[in-house]
Amino acid sequence: MEKTIEDPPTSAVLLDHCHFSQVIFNSVEKFYIPGGDVTCRYTFTQHFIPRQKDWIGIFRVGWKTVREYYTFMWVTLPIDLNNKSAKQQEVQFKAYYLPKDDEYYQFCYVDQDGVVRGASIPFQFRPENEEDILVVTTQEELETLQSINKKLELKVKEQKDYWETELLQLKEQNQKMSSENEKMGIRVDQLQAQLSTQEKEMEKLVQGDQDKTEQLEHLKKENGHLFLSLTEQRKDQKKLEQTVEEMKQNETTAMKKQQELMDENFDLSRRLSEKKMICNALQREKERLEGENDLLKRENSRLLSYMGLDFNSLPYQVPTSDEGGAGQNPGLVYGNPYSGIQESSSPSQLSIKKCPICKADGICDHTLEQQQMQALCLNCPICDKIFPATEKQIFEDHVFCHSL
Repeated sequence: MEKTIEDPPTSAVLLDHCHFSQVIFNSVEKFYIPGGDVTCRYTFTQHFIPRQKDWIGIFRVGWKTVREYYTFMWVTLPIDLNNKSAKQQEVQFKAYYLPKDDEYYQFCYVDQDGVVRGASIPFQFRPENEEDILVVTTQEELETLQSINKKLELKVKEQKDYWETELLQLKEQNQKMSSENEKMGIRVDQLQAQLSTQEKEMEKLVQGDQDKTEQLEHLKKENGHLFLSLTEQRKDQKKLEQTVEEMKQNETTAMKKQQELMDENFDLSRRLSEKKMICNALQREKERLEGENDLLKRENSRLLSYMGLDFNSLPYQVPTSDEGGAGQNPGLVYGNPYSGIQESSSPSQLSIKKCPICKADGICDHTLEQQQMQALCLNCPICDKIFPATEKQIFEDHVFCHSL
């Protein structure tokens, strides 16, 4: 921006004490696209006279004194203030010196005494978007008020011209009557009184026009405040929507986590039930096997007592024999009682035992039954626990557990 070295004249006059109706800003956009020059158009009212040190500044909305301007331009004085075209003025702000944020700003006309004589509606420096549609209604109302104001001004002007014509006619009639008859003084006084009354009425109309102008400025200010309030409400609404969306996402995540924990809990409960069932089945199987083991031990002891053998003197493993070329039967836990018998025509008496039941020498029905019982049982070589031959896998697992 083309600035002089000196700063513009300012004052500490507050916003409420400023007279904003003496300079009117025209064609102010609700936003300006960044990167382009901005043309500010304004109009002097009838009773305002610009001076050399007057300037126009861009202020952020909410300013308190004229010292808070962002940038400014000096006002160009018109050559002839009486000319109607001289009332319409404009200045151009270069893009380089304009604000770069999207805050709300406004034009303010400040005279050389530092007093604000006019202020525009708020605007922004940002690209156009869909939210600008929300301000259309307010802008239309402002344009309607401006149209009404123009109509009122035309009406006041017409009335003023009418009364001026009437005044001229009355003056001419007064001159004629005073020249024709000096005795009509009373009538002249009445006409003068009527003329004075009409002049007062005309002054009232002019004052009413000024009141309308002030009302229009007040509506402009209210429009700016409403626009700011609407913008803040939309921002708050967006924040609330974002918060609600985050809460929904957190709730969904929590529900998924809860469902996963419930599924995991259900799976653990199912597995625990299965483990309990297996444990109970194993406990019952253990009790059953212990009962069978006790029965087999008692039966084994009974059979050994029949055979005349001592239970504590028996080996844990079946002994091997190389005599006669015949091996032991692996199904007999305590060995084959007849493994020592040779196939000789004259066996020794040490190799042949008598049956403890029938006292017969050699093989009898009792000895065969004992061998069959031994073939149907599996005895643990570590703890002497007896397993049926049909439970070979359980027997092998039991022996393997001793190795662990």
